[in-house]
Amino acid sequence: MTQTTMTSTTSTAATTTPSGLRSLYLIRVAFSLIWVALVLTTSASLVSTDSPSVIAAVLLIVYPLWDAVATLLERRLAGAGSTNRVSTVNMGLGVAATAGMVIAVFSTIGTALLVFGLWALLSGAIQLVVAIRRRRTVGAQWPMVISGGQSVLAGATVAATSASATSSLSTVAGYSAFGAFWFLVSVIALSVRTRREKR
Repeated sequence: MTQTTMTSTTSTAATTTPSGLRSLYLIRVAFSLIWVALVLTTSASLVSTDSPSVIAAVLLIVYPLWDAVATLLERRLAGAGSTNRVSTVNMGLGVAATAGMVIAVFSTIGTALLVFGLWALLSGAIQLVVAIRRRRTVGAQWPMVISGGQSVLAGATVAATSASATSSLSTVAGYSAFGAFWFLVSVIALSVRTRREKR
């Protein structure tokens, strides 16, 4: 009786997880595209020596906070497993980055870019670890592996160039746009895998 119940539960989790992740990834795509549009239309001209406008400050604070919330939702959808501890670290990192950004926006765009870059680097590394561990249970994680690796490189670049006179918020808008692209690719990859498994 117990064995049957456990098997049924495992089967249900395996069926619902890809669908739930696809929905969450689509929400993340929409959020990123809206965020990019707002940055480009309101704050793209701000460079490292400028003080953030109110709109820019809100956008910069909201981004890592939303990532922490999305990580929590993703953790619930993925169920228990070896990635729980890693996702907890990622959520803590997102909250810490949000707090750091609250302080940074009272300084300059350059300071905010430094915080953003360090957060992107670390969260990208965590995303890479989670995607690699999740390959066997969920599958179709190669877009998230690429996205995580790209986030590490982009974050390092943003942090290293944050004090440059030519650095601006358009840099992080590009980072977010690429993130949205890879989440969309992941939705497609998960859909293809699900259809193959149903055949």
